[in-house]
Amino acid sequence: MGLLSLWRMAYNRPMNIQSPIRNRSLGHTACPHDCPSTCALDVDLTEDGRIGRMRGATDNSYTAGVICAKVARYAERLYHPDRLMKPVRRAGAKGAGQWQDVTWEAALDEIADAFVKAEQRHGSEAVWPYFYAGTMGLVQRDSIERLRHAKKYSGFFGTICTNMAWTGYVMGTGTLRGPDPREMAVSDCVVIWGTNAVATQVNVMTHAIKARKDRGAKIVVIDIYDNPTMKQADMALILKPGTDAALACAAMHVAFRDGYADREYMAKFADDPAGLEAHLKDKTPEWASAITGLSVEEIEAFARHVGQTKKTYFRLGYGFTRSRNGAVSMHAALSLATVLGAWQYEGGGAFHSNSDIFQLNKAELMGTAMVDPEIRMLDQSQIGRVLTGDAEALRHRGPVDALIIQNTNPVNVAPEQRLVKQGFLRNDLFVAVHEQFMTETAELADIVLPATMFVEHDDIYRGGGQSHILLGPKLVDAPPLVRTNLFVIEELAKRLGVADRPGFGKTEREHIERMLYISGKPDFDTLIEDKWLDCQPAFDDAHYLNGFAHPDGKFRFKPDWENTPAPNKPPAKLGSLGPVKELPIYPDQVDLIETADAQHPFRLATSPARNFLNSTFAETKTSRDKEGRPEVMMNPADAMSLGLADGDVVQLGNVRGELRIHVKITDAVKPGVLVAEGLWPNKVHLDGEGINVLTGADPAAPHGGAAFHDNKVWMRKA
Repeated sequence: MGLLSLWRMAYNRPMNIQSPIRNRSLGHTACPHDCPSTCALDVDLTEDGRIGRMRGATDNSYTAGVICAKVARYAERLYHPDRLMKPVRRAGAKGAGQWQDVTWEAALDEIADAFVKAEQRHGSEAVWPYFYAGTMGLVQRDSIERLRHAKKYSGFFGTICTNMAWTGYVMGTGTLRGPDPREMAVSDCVVIWGTNAVATQVNVMTHAIKARKDRGAKIVVIDIYDNPTMKQADMALILKPGTDAALACAAMHVAFRDGYADREYMAKFADDPAGLEAHLKDKTPEWASAITGLSVEEIEAFARHVGQTKKTYFRLGYGFTRSRNGAVSMHAALSLATVLGAWQYEGGGAFHSNSDIFQLNKAELMGTAMVDPEIRMLDQSQIGRVLTGDAEALRHRGPVDALIIQNTNPVNVAPEQRLVKQGFLRNDLFVAVHEQFMTETAELADIVLPATMFVEHDDIYRGGGQSHILLGPKLVDAPPLVRTNLFVIEELAKRLGVADRPGFGKTEREHIERMLYISGKPDFDTLIEDKWLDCQPAFDDAHYLNGFAHPDGKFRFKPDWENTPAPNKPPAKLGSLGPVKELPIYPDQVDLIETADAQHPFRLATSPARNFLNSTFAETKTSRDKEGRPEVMMNPADAMSLGLADGDVVQLGNVRGELRIHVKITDAVKPGVLVAEGLWPNKVHLDGEGINVLTGADPAAPHGGAAFHDNKVWMRKA
């Protein structure tokens, strides 16, 4: 019996989480997944080199010993019998599921050969390295950029996640930082706005609930349906999707009207409070009630409570920004904290992300010195349009003939799924996928390579939702034929003739050491000892008491949407994206969203499920069992009007496509609103097409982004 067979037998034994662990030792790492918490983890290790249970590190002041259940049972994923174990080559038609084994050498040779041929036909831009945040480890995630720049392959403009949220926040503050997230625990009111934290950022709840227990703080939750976080709320506000700015404007109107506005603070720290106050004169609770679906009494009560509670911490999420007016909504909610002067107090202010505080220099890792500004940038969210030859999506240049994909699953997660699938089925398109499972993207590839998981390689992480740089050292050996992302990039660089360029030829540890050194941080061994580095700025900087990060030190009530520097700003050659001219001068409700109409009477949001993380964990039995099946939530009144019963199969559709799905009748959603929690694999749906058939890829203003929670649809009984 060969080494691989012996190893696989050991690998497929019962999960350690289901059996007693003897001779336990402990490893320390960080969760690699696309979640703002970036939890510090303690990992049980057995004598025979396996992992057992994972727990939140109790000595990390943000993780505080608490992690989500899906990561706690990570051994189920690491030792999954369907995990990819060896490279394979497509042996039949695309998507037919016919594969033959291939050596690593032969697979890498074929990929390099395909890239060279694509470049010979249509130039270097015919190759598009495509990746995202399946791992948030800087080395394993971002090394692909170094290969891209060295070879002058098509650029990658990431738009699927942060664009609207980060842009809206930075328009106000000038940078991505805020009050220490641990300050939620000393707040008198925590407003959790547009994020289902119980399901997606469990540590937010850790600190908010501590404030309630220790201080009697109130938890306010603002969202579009009665989700698990709503059930923790002292004040629960369920509004119509895409109307958050109206609520924020009405609350600011009340603050000016009733004397809650901190005029002295605004005179010192804001650009135009007088102009804002005049603008808000007619943004009354009655006005906002008609837009949001909230009652006037709910709006007045919310405005009064935050107005009278100086130490209010606004925890602003991503979910409410995933609409076409998402940047405006973020800026409006942020502006409320400034009108109230909440930034002045410990446990007060507004927080979204600390992404700008870490100051890790990735220039060498990513090969930014090799960037050619003439190379086109392609929109991540528009991969369907790119692969089907849309001239505008291709920037009026040649086709994409070859892809290498790491850390993402676009055939499941990208919008406009029918175009995506059509593009991947092109016979003239070569696709190499480096993955941990045979995802729906991998199923349409020509070469599939097996990838390591986070406990099997070294990497370094930074927590946007908290303040730590965390080391993730290798804890266990990978299967014999499974390789890291860095290995693939290095080997392709050798075959493509760029391995002599700066940044190539280093190990994971060498990259980490170099990054830490040039960033002025402690070295690798120090981080091994300390496990993390707290980068939280001093109080006055975090709360902007030394001024906001615009040149004049003022918060912008009146942002320059097109010219303000922002982390997701497109390259100059792309210009602003979306209907920028329709963005408001001051915070306001702007109807860029897909509003319901006679043909499409429902608004659909595709919210995250508790046991999945995008498409990750959808392969594990426990997560699937806990989620049940793909369903769309619908209000009982709507169901009655259509003659539907709970569990009926319905058809949902719009101009992008249609699909069949079971309906779940529940008071959790308001009339006219549908919520489909996921993300389920396409193949699990009744017709093999997933919910993103219905989502659009048109860019949101001003800097692009995919509006996943902003879809008008029709429904009928199937």
